[in-house]
Amino acid sequence: MVELRENPQELIMHICFLSHEYPKNGLNPGGVGVFLRGIAPKIVQKGHQVTILGANNTDQFEEYEEEGVRIIRVENPQLAGINWFLIAQKLNFHLKRIHRETPLDIVEGSELSFAFLSKISGVKFVIRLHGGHYFFAESENRGINWWKGWQERKSFSKADGVIAVSDYVRMHTAKFHSIESYPIETIRYAIDTDKFYPRPEILPPSYSMVFLGTICQKKGVENLILAFAQVIKTYPNAKLDLYGKDWFYPDGSSYTQKMKTLIDRLDLIGSVRLLPPVHHDKVPETFAHYEYCIFPSFMETQGLVAPEAMAMEKVVIFTQKGPGPETITHLENGYLCDPLSVRNIEETILTAFENRNKNSEIGKNAKLQVLNTFSSKGTIDKNLNFYRRIIHG
Repeated sequence: MVELRENPQELIMHICFLSHEYPKNGLNPGGVGVFLRGIAPKIVQKGHQVTILGANNTDQFEEYEEEGVRIIRVENPQLAGINWFLIAQKLNFHLKRIHRETPLDIVEGSELSFAFLSKISGVKFVIRLHGGHYFFAESENRGINWWKGWQERKSFSKADGVIAVSDYVRMHTAKFHSIESYPIETIRYAIDTDKFYPRPEILPPSYSMVFLGTICQKKGVENLILAFAQVIKTYPNAKLDLYGKDWFYPDGSSYTQKMKTLIDRLDLIGSVRLLPPVHHDKVPETFAHYEYCIFPSFMETQGLVAPEAMAMEKVVIFTQKGPGPETITHLENGYLCDPLSVRNIEETILTAFENRNKNSEIGKNAKLQVLNTFSSKGTIDKNLNFYRRIIHG
């Protein structure tokens, strides 16, 4: 599709993002969906064409436009054993249809996205490293599933370029795939500071803390609750609210229910609450009502919630694992904790509480870090320039 504007160096592109997570009513998106929801309309505002292609969360086909973004969701019959094959066929069919209607320039997906997709002549495939099977197998110290491993290797064999969301995910993915042989660049997530900005008119309760994310072990939820049980011995008025969707064990049992039992056993009812997930449009308002935001994940590729809260000048406690140190400088624009150590989480919270007189300074430094590293405008431009570089070979 590539067309020239009045400036011959500026190409008008048609970009297709592959994702099953693009937000809609009734679909609680993961981080990839939230990322795409933030970047896709802004690319359209730059004059480019954007299509989202993925599987629906129902057995119905949907196609519509939202904020200038064309969204296509193929039927998801959810048939065990063959669902992946049926969805792959439909994605291939619609990708070729999209290209016939308006030629594509870039197709972007995450690590496994291209395993069952056919290459289209003249169209460049870009993998964005959100954290693939190999990456999380290493970080969680577990073996490689041969089927997922094969898909990831197959997907990378079709890539023309790679974008990493952090230096950490880039470095560790390079252990398993020859990604440095591709055109590659680290481009941070885009934080919308028109949406995530300070709300000084809202005065949160002292020593109030909030967690947003899936209620599961690898997000550090259990260790956080255990640490908070010690914190309230020193600060009995402290409160912790955890918002997020449930995670289920292979036998179908609920992790949230397990945490409710833990809260009861530790006599934390009234101090710790487990609450439903927050729609992303409501996240800024939610953050505004708390003094501290805490995300002690065992591992992240980058994570959106920490820089979003930082943009609001919140005091953030983030994981020291993975890209944590790329996001926060400890004691300068936030705090880093060891999510595997209950004692360290406790000590970090106590340090943050004891230094409340520095909250304003830390919050302002946090916002400055976001403006310098996660600027929405700068990030969008970096993405578009990378696509142009890939198109030109």
